Amino acid sequence: MFKLPAAYFTGVRTKFLDDSKCIVSVKHRWINQNPFKSMFWAVQGMAAELATGALVMSKIKASGKNVSMLVANNNATFSKKATGRITFICNEGHKIDNALTKAIETNEGQTVWLTSVGTNARGVVVSSFNFEWTLKVKQ
Repeated sequence: MFKLPAAYFTGVRTKFLDDSKCIVSVKHRWINQNPFKSMFWAVQGMAAELATGALVMSKIKASGKNVSMLVANNNATFSKKATGRITFICNEGHKIDNALTKAIETNEGQTVWLTSVGTNARGVVVSSFNFEWTLKVKQ
C-alpha cells in the first residue's frame, strides 16, 4: 500500500510469487473503469508491471547485491474488453536470472524484456504487456 498506493486503491493485488512466476489480480470496479465500462488501460498496466517487477525485486533480494531496477520501455496490446477479474501472469523468472547474473559478473548494466499476460475469468487474453527492465549493480 505504501510503495504503490495507486495500485492498492484500484484493487491490484499480488496473489502468488515464487522463483519463476508471479500472479497479480485486479477486479473491474467503478474506481478503475474507463468511460466504456471496462478496466482502464493504466490499471491493467499497473497490474502487469507489478507481475514483472515483483519477480525482479525478489531476484535482486535473493542475490544479496545492491542492484537498481527501472523500466526503460514498455508496450501493450489490448485484445478484449477487460471486465470482471483480470489475472496477470509473468512466468519468466529464468530471464531475470540470466540478466542479473551477467550484471553482477560484468558490473555492467543489463536489460531484460518480460511479458505479463492478462486473462479474464474464462481464460481469454484481454491484454499483454512487455516491460524492458534495466538492472545495474550500484557501486
